Amino acid sequence: MMKRRVVVTGMGCVTPLGNDVESMWQAQKECRNGVGQITHFDASRFPTRFAAEVRNYNFESQVDDPKRFADAGRNTRFAIGAAKQAVEDSGIYNDREFDPARFGVYLGAGEGQQDFVQFMNLVADSNKNGEADLQRFTRDFIEKMNPRFELELEPNMPAAHLSSLFNAQGPNLNCLTACAASSQAIGEATEIIRRGDAELMLSGGAHSMIHPFGVTGFNLLTALSERNDSPRTASRPFDLNRNGFVLGEGAGMLILEELEHAKARGAKIYGEIRGYGSTADAYRITDIHPEGRGAISCIKMALRDAEANPEDIGYVNAHGTSTKVNDHVETMAIKGGLGEHAKSTPISSIKSMMGHLIAAAGAVEAITCLLAIRDGVLPPTINYETPDPECDLDYIPNQPREKKIKAALSNSFGFGGQNVALIVSEFKA
Repeated sequence: MMKRRVVVTGMGCVTPLGNDVESMWQAQKECRNGVGQITHFDASRFPTRFAAEVRNYNFESQVDDPKRFADAGRNTRFAIGAAKQAVEDSGIYNDREFDPARFGVYLGAGEGQQDFVQFMNLVADSNKNGEADLQRFTRDFIEKMNPRFELELEPNMPAAHLSSLFNAQGPNLNCLTACAASSQAIGEATEIIRRGDAELMLSGGAHSMIHPFGVTGFNLLTALSERNDSPRTASRPFDLNRNGFVLGEGAGMLILEELEHAKARGAKIYGEIRGYGSTADAYRITDIHPEGRGAISCIKMALRDAEANPEDIGYVNAHGTSTKVNDHVETMAIKGGLGEHAKSTPISSIKSMMGHLIAAAGAVEAITCLLAIRDGVLPPTINYETPDPECDLDYIPNQPREKKIKAALSNSFGFGGQNVALIVSEFKA
């Protein structure tokens, strides 16, 4: 039985480089940088005081009733903006045969933001003389915390809101597999269409961890760059002097559609989701396997699923976080997955420009791959100055490269050893 083919017919994004697809793409081609001082909270006493924040995003213009989302977190607000773009871009509501029961949502969305100041005040008030008064904390928490705001912390809420806003009555799911989440969501949404459980899926991710808990957690893991004297050069994937990643935020959304359904309504097609691989390192909670075993098998799985050879891959959008371990192991993984072809394959990390969008990263990077195929332009890895002998591939340093490609590999490797590889390609009838 032949697999049903899945194509991309709509795209949208909200990112530190731009709040729609074309402005984000133009910024990448111009090597712009979305990193700056943190403004969401007072980070002056944190080891890392910078991040890649979304700027000039007008959420109120995205919805008819902004009050409905008064307690929604930035993750949900970004998701709605990106999803609205993707849905409008796809033109699905112009189809008289549109069936909401065959339209689903699968996101890789992260949690919302907690009321940090209020929460910590409650913790402090319930601890006197070194003794915790749990009853007082519980009583005060119920009295003072906003229950709707607390509800919006749940990572399933963006998917719930999107299904309601766009009348998507089909499958509705969310996965939170760390930095691999939205890539995994796209892969799993593709499988839902392939097996016939939906004709259309709104898929992608949204996340913001630019808040005190998020920055504290990554600082404690020593994962963030502390290059506070030069934030815009802090994200430098594959460079010898890299010293951690830069936290970002945003959302990326795609409309995935069964090919015959798309053709029947005359849809514009950006490309095809050809291959999907998902594995686990089965190693440690945060560390990736030092030999890249999960990442290698993940890339090979995606190639098998796409019925493709390594030579078919014209570009790799790397996970490329700018940490010492990730970039070295990913280099090994690309070599292991693509073999000799890895040496001649252009690779880049757009995290050098927009930071790491965590759960949303993979979706935005998949969009970038589709645009690279469309325009014959490969985005660069900026801030690349000093080659690392352990990272010895072609990382498209500092300037975009014109090159026509037919297929691209997008890697997403998350804490906990979660590995996802997507292969997207040009559409051929």
